[in-house]
Amino acid sequence: HVQLVESGGGSVQSGGSLRLSCVHRGFSDSRNCVGWFRQAPGKEREAVARIWRGGTTKYADSVKDRFTISQDKAKDILYLQMNNLHPDDTAMYYCAADRYCQDPYDYWGQGTQVTVS
Repeated sequence: HVQLVESGGGSVQSGGSLRLSCVHRGFSDSRNCVGWFRQAPGKEREAVARIWRGGTTKYADSVKDRFTISQDKAKDILYLQMNNLHPDDTAMYYCAADRYCQDPYDYWGQGTQVTVS
């Protein structure tokens, strides 16, 4: 069983920054890949940033050069540093983990809301 708990969401003005955190626990092999996804009202969920166990990262085109995914492996914490936020970044952000690094990921947090005005 894998547990993921996000924090760090909030409201920010356009151009501002936020850092999301996700504490993830559970069977290590079930967390070979961890990442951030988001879903805005009326839109499909999209992958924002993902990181593989070896350190490879992948970003959505819309957030490249603005968002950075990183992790503290010793503490099992996943981060998403979000800079130069746009109103289009407004969404519920979810942390997720998967063993085989294939969509859809198997394990999900409860989400944290990010609102950009």
